[in-house]
Amino acid sequence: MSNIRISRVVKTTRVEGPGLRYSIWVQGCPIKCEGCFNPHTWAFDGGTLIDVEELFEDIKSTLEENSLLEGVTFLGGEPFSQAKELSVLAEWVRELGLSIVTFTGYEYENITIANNQQWNRLLEYTDLLIDGPYIQSQHDLSRPWVGSKNQQYRFLSNFYKDIEKILVNINNKLEIRIHPDGRVSVNGMAEMTDLEMLSKVGIDIT
Repeated sequence: MSNIRISRVVKTTRVEGPGLRYSIWVQGCPIKCEGCFNPHTWAFDGGTLIDVEELFEDIKSTLEENSLLEGVTFLGGEPFSQAKELSVLAEWVRELGLSIVTFTGYEYENITIANNQQWNRLLEYTDLLIDGPYIQSQHDLSRPWVGSKNQQYRFLSNFYKDIEKILVNINNKLEIRIHPDGRVSVNGMAEMTDLEMLSKVGIDIT
């Protein structure tokens, strides 16, 4: 079985898409948006390699431990740079009855006209696509899960059609975790000044 190069996994989070989610930050991004919140995920030789089947088994175990788990989120980095492996994982995840949310710095129209079989397969298994590069001059946190005004929500299945009209009522949030080794990590959306302050005091930001 093939491997996925990942930067980080958060097994249960409520700030990376609708509901309780298992979130996977992939490693490697060719887009490298100016002002990106996660520049440490750009390098394609960074992160950790993990077997697709091993990652799926961990998702299954997490679901068995917590029946409230609603879906899996792919973000990064750039998920479409590992579309082949992620589409395999997404197919298995969907068979568990879980949803797939995929973030990408590419624009939806460019993905569809590329006629890339692997990209199309990842789209096929994605319920909610959040697309578009982060544009620093259009920075805006008034909508959930996105950082700039140009980014769009694409409801590619009926799984989340019910939230399409209430997006404006969903607030961005931060989650702060204290790990057994004393390390503190943060994920979610926040103003850059807040992230810089947290980084200065040694908090791992994703």
